[in-house]
Amino acid sequence: MRNKIRHEGIIDSIEEGCVHVRILQTSACAACKVAGYCNAAEAKEKIVDVFCDTVAKQLTKGQQVVVSTTGDIAARALLWAFGIPFILMVAVLVIVLWQTGDEGVAALSGLLTLVPYYGLLYLLRHRMRRQMAFTIESYN
Repeated sequence: MRNKIRHEGIIDSIEEGCVHVRILQTSACAACKVAGYCNAAEAKEKIVDVFCDTVAKQLTKGQQVVVSTTGDIAARALLWAFGIPFILMVAVLVIVLWQTGDEGVAALSGLLTLVPYYGLLYLLRHRMRRQMAFTIESYN
């Protein structure tokens, strides 16, 4: 397995087969000693869904856990969320500009291409969720 991405978090709620873990996502420079004086450092609170049937029965709300995923899964998620739509949008922009010569129509076509793409991602979200998932690595 490649490098792991780990986050400590606290269980927010537990549903049937799904544990909702609240994590604090920080930027790379948030741990810096001068981060309080810099506007670049930021931290956001996120809820991560961890799908696990066996471990969920042993966990309780408020318990501290460590969730993890691999770098491969993170890269795949970035590709689906940003890489493919960017390539699709630019391709449509260039093709429509070449066919019509109208920059406004080309720009609008490129942007409108994203609507069915993200709609398709939304429809496939349950299938993708099984492939790109967090796991609970350790718990107290």
